[in-house]
Amino acid sequence: MSVPRRVLLVSVLLLAGCSDPAAVPAGAPATATTPATEPAVPAACAERLETGRLPDWADAGFSGDTRVRHVFGTRGDIVAILFAYPLVHARDDGANNKILWVARPEPGRSEPGQRTPLVITATRDGTDTPVVREVEGGPGPSIVDLPAAGCWRLRLDWSGRTDTMDLVYRPASG
Repeated sequence: MSVPRRVLLVSVLLLAGCSDPAAVPAGAPATATTPATEPAVPAACAERLETGRLPDWADAGFSGDTRVRHVFGTRGDIVAILFAYPLVHARDDGANNKILWVARPEPGRSEPGQRTPLVITATRDGTDTPVVREVEGGPGPSIVDLPAAGCWRLRLDWSGRTDTMDLVYRPASG
């Protein structure tokens, strides 16, 4: 059976459109392609700060407008809501680097999984020395200070789940 040339061309164009990385739905994080068993890692260190509304799964406890600065994990399984912005190394302004971590509910589960600490393994861009921080009780409110200014790649592990994201800590002004 032969397929008309026009049908083949339309099929190729449709398939090409499906693989376009720019065709990511609004609110979904863009990621590099990696095997499904590992979290996607951005090609270059980049804080993907968003200021739009939080997704429904991340807005519990908020009332009214949920437009707040936030950064999605590369897999979209966790979001860091930045109550302090910019994040600053060695703050001297009396504020804290307050981050609320909210994990996306696991698909197919009506009850949350066992809660374990959120373990943050942070590595500053251009180095290979990790710094570890823990948020007791799993994703939730935290103050995350890191030892130097720069772009930090975070590996986030909690309750058998893993995601990654980049956050920028700026030098203290002054």
